[in-house]
Amino acid sequence: MSSTLETRPGPPPAAPADERVARQSPLSRLLARPEVGALVGAILIYIVFFIVAPPFRQPESLSSVLYVSSTFGIMAVAVALLMIGGEFDLSAGVAVTSSALFASMFAYQFTLNLWVGVAAALVFSLLVGFINGYLVVKTGIPSFLVTLGTFFMLRGLNLALTKAVTGNVATNDVSNMDGFDSAQKVFASSFSIGSVSIRITLLWWILFVAVGTWLLLRTRIGNWIFAVGGSAPSSRAVGVPVNKVKIGLFMGVGFLAWFMGMHNLFAFNTVQSGGGLGNEFIYIVAAVVGGCLLTGGYGSVIGAAIGAFIFGMTNLGIVYAGWDPDWFYFFLGALLLGAILLNSFVRRRAEAMR
Repeated sequence: MSSTLETRPGPPPAAPADERVARQSPLSRLLARPEVGALVGAILIYIVFFIVAPPFRQPESLSSVLYVSSTFGIMAVAVALLMIGGEFDLSAGVAVTSSALFASMFAYQFTLNLWVGVAAALVFSLLVGFINGYLVVKTGIPSFLVTLGTFFMLRGLNLALTKAVTGNVATNDVSNMDGFDSAQKVFASSFSIGSVSIRITLLWWILFVAVGTWLLLRTRIGNWIFAVGGSAPSSRAVGVPVNKVKIGLFMGVGFLAWFMGMHNLFAFNTVQSGGGLGNEFIYIVAAVVGGCLLTGGYGSVIGAAIGAFIFGMTNLGIVYAGWDPDWFYFFLGALLLGAILLNSFVRRRAEAMR
């Protein structure tokens, strides 16, 4: 009698764990957020100026800091979204001045209601953004070079056209024109909370940050922005409209440049043609300090807002502390370098803890 040995198959080998569904500790998830480094830096800088600069502790000083932060933070929203999408816009600072000059001179020279000039400037700013985006996606030339060319063109137009039209380097005073009062209420008014005056740009800044965050984190367009910033060819292969996303991001920069241009026009009644130079670097610094990678595909609108707040604190905190303001750009450069190193460190720690 022969016996038969039955061999039963063993249990199948366990499938490798999918890191996308792996559980992460709360600390790991917190460190993975792009804005964590900026938040830590903002707290430290606030504590430093709170200690060394007594005027910095006053509510009026905080209101001034928030106003300065908002004037750069609004543009930083669009610049951060553009950087997450993998592109730069070096014409952003000059574009703000161009928009203000266009609205002022268009309405003044044709004796129109200022709201007509505001609307015409919006079309002009969106067109500049569209041209930047179209040239980048159709030619394949890096956005750094395309917008550098736009920067010089706008700078030349601002000065040459302003002198040709007004005979001066600044536009005419528009405070007596039709539509000024209502436009000023929208773009450059103030309101009070107790004895503290608050500029309306703070409310607009909060609104734009909320909209930008919702767009980035809660919509399909936000997924597309991250995707095209991470890898445009791969995104195009899975059906993402890469060209439309990039052009839209450049037009977003144009839209907020128009908004800040209108704020400058209705806050000061006249516009200097040489204004805005160098501001594009401050917008980029705010975005990078807030966690946006220069390579694209990673970043946060809230982080860019924190970066702008750090800039506002540093800008006025140096004055309140009685330090030599000539050192401001040294601090700004050190802040940028420190933010890049801190963000790199935080990302490596977060990846190591997964």
